[in-house]
Amino acid sequence: MLDVLVGHYAYWFIFALLGIGLYGAIFKKNLVKKIIGISIFQVAIILFFVASASKWNATVPVLGHGIQGEAVDLYINPLPHTLMLTAIVVGVATSGVAFALIIRIYRRYRTLDENTLLRNMKDDTE
Repeated sequence: MLDVLVGHYAYWFIFALLGIGLYGAIFKKNLVKKIIGISIFQVAIILFFVASASKWNATVPVLGHGIQGEAVDLYINPLPHTLMLTAIVVGVATSGVAFALIIRIYRRYRTLDENTLLRNMKDDTE
């Protein structure tokens, strides 16, 4: 049992990050803290894909000059890593837009608290 815990420490760390990010996104009332929680959750997902796609003592297919064609288990699949680079770029862009919207919300309503903001928005529509 201890081997399972120690051998998969990266997945336990990822699981902890998922919990922290989900807690921040759901239970925090400040909009900035919600965006930070979503970003932590996204980083955990990216780490999960990168950790599950890596192998010990493996190489990139381009650099494997001495590996024969039938030893494909010695290659790393570069596709998940490439897709996660794209996910990082999309995540940074999404966070930037979210923070820009938060700035606009603060300038208009002078609060970042979710309950106060919803109350102020309700008063504006009436």
